[in-house]
Amino acid sequence: MTMKTRRCFFNATFPAAAMATLLIAVPADAQQLKAWRHGIVQAKSDAGFVFMAVNGGFMEKQGLKVEMVQFTGDALALKALLAGELDSYEGSPGGPMLAASQGADIKLLGCYWPGLTYGIYGKSSIAGPKDLKGKSMAISAPGALPDLLARAVLEQNNIPSTEVRFAVMGSDTDRYRAVTVGTVDAAAASTEFVPLAAQAGVKLIVHAHDVVPNYLRFCSYVSGKTLAQRNADVVAFLAAQIAGLRYAMANRDKTVELATRITEAKPDDPRAAYIYDEVKTYSAIDPDMPIPMDKLAWMRELLTKTGNLTKPVDLGKLADGSARDKALVVVGK
Repeated sequence: MTMKTRRCFFNATFPAAAMATLLIAVPADAQQLKAWRHGIVQAKSDAGFVFMAVNGGFMEKQGLKVEMVQFTGDALALKALLAGELDSYEGSPGGPMLAASQGADIKLLGCYWPGLTYGIYGKSSIAGPKDLKGKSMAISAPGALPDLLARAVLEQNNIPSTEVRFAVMGSDTDRYRAVTVGTVDAAAASTEFVPLAAQAGVKLIVHAHDVVPNYLRFCSYVSGKTLAQRNADVVAFLAAQIAGLRYAMANRDKTVELATRITEAKPDDPRAAYIYDEVKTYSAIDPDMPIPMDKLAWMRELLTKTGNLTKPVDLGKLADGSARDKALVVVGK
């Protein structure tokens, strides 16, 4: 059927009034969803939790059409937020604290991943963290999670950072692979690789939960301007996040399946199931996205010890739980 034939068929089948209604209704429905750009760290085996609010339809239910923008590290996502390229992003509080200390307009809304499913891998010849002295280690950008975790572990073991050769690499997968091929001696990466480590000739030297239990992994951030000017949308975004995370925590199979699909992993890849069970074991995720001020204070102290934070930062001004409080009313406590 040609375009001309289709047009004639359409006009002949539908009365003019009905045709006008149809043409108006479709765009109107689409326009009801407000665009929102959210930055995340490059999708990996925990993607079932990270993407559930979007892929599970929770964002649309709250009236948002969310684009998930992936970055190799949360430090890059922070830069994109400050540049106005994102409406929100999620990552460790280290970078935002540094930015806030320099006067950046940023607000921490809540932390849904208050525990770390993360660690430091090393060659089988490395017995423990004290053996990292004189070794090479793959990390990420300064102030990002891999960098701060590595420095925290070194500080706990009285190893000056100058005694370790750091190599900045992009994603967790890149850093883990660098250890397996011998490019570096150790690397900071997600514990999702634990099921694969032994056969690759590497091991988990340090589990972050054991050495830095107060380290916050993922909190969500917006600019102060966005919080003020798009407050209803911020509340809607958080409400969808909370609802999606609650669903993910209660539905193991669907969350694992989503992670496998997002990362295009093979059906027999054990990582998504492993990280889901680890999240449950350590209660690493809190769907209600609290703001644990005690942990934020601990992280501020850590940043000061490692020399990253050289100016004071007021945590009371950085953290703003007002939108979260409204979101909990929307979804129900």
